[in-house]
Amino acid sequence: MTARRYDILAVDLDGTLLDPSGRVSERNRAAVAAAREAGLEVVICTGRGLVESKHILDAIDGRRLPRGWPVAPAAVAGGAMIADAATSRTLHRWPMDAALVRRIVARFADARVASMVLKDPDAAGFDYLIVDTGQLDPVNVWWFDKMGVQRRHVPSLDVDEHPEHTVRVGFAAATAHMYGLGREIMSEFKDQATLHHFAAVSAKHAADGGRDDSIHILEAFDPHVNKWTAVEWLAAEQGVPRDRIAAIGDEVNDVALIRGAGLGVAMGNAVEGVRAVAQRHAPTNAEDGVAHAIERILEGAW
Repeated sequence: MTARRYDILAVDLDGTLLDPSGRVSERNRAAVAAAREAGLEVVICTGRGLVESKHILDAIDGRRLPRGWPVAPAAVAGGAMIADAATSRTLHRWPMDAALVRRIVARFADARVASMVLKDPDAAGFDYLIVDTGQLDPVNVWWFDKMGVQRRHVPSLDVDEHPEHTVRVGFAAATAHMYGLGREIMSEFKDQATLHHFAAVSAKHAADGGRDDSIHILEAFDPHVNKWTAVEWLAAEQGVPRDRIAAIGDEVNDVALIRGAGLGVAMGNAVEGVRAVAQRHAPTNAEDGVAHAIERILEGAW
């Protein structure tokens, strides 16, 4: 039997583990099970919150405790939180500075867009505080309703009772609007926050198998937060060195993860930034790229 080279495999969801229709294929599900049976623990590492990921965790048996681990970890909210999928409790989080959140929300208000302030739901008791300084995009309404996301609407942050629970703030807008506004905001806050923008998952995604490129989301985090931050913390907790971590992703928020891991794998549908830092390249998410990567890892080819 080939000696196992890795102990943790961090896997992105949208565009990676999930096929273009937003499902886990049977081949990917079987590959994840085979990885775990071989002692390679698969940890989801996603921009979604935990509530938005639970049905996917169920599809890959991701709420069970890994062999020898006291928790079933999931890196969620773009790496701003590590949650225990078995209990829904937060294991660790990287909150945003309250003053920074205020400055960003004020900038969004100037642009007349609603701010989506993501909370640690284990501490706050709900997922999003929506600051109604503009209309919440219908894509977000559809997504929140579909995923059972709990949100509270407020006119301003002055009524936010627990600013210390905020881990991310963002907004969604039509791509034509986002290109100008998003560039301005990212330029303004580039030295104060980690910022990402990318196409939204929407009803169009569910209907025709592709992301909705007409809607983009901009997200801001604490400046030290990214998916690699979360995986690195988890690995340290479990005593796993960097060179025994593998990671697979496709989007701009996966760049730090792919670059940081001992083995970084880009999906065939990955953006150029991910492809540029990856050591290996898998087929697309329509071609079970995750299963392909796991198979190569388990047989020792990668």
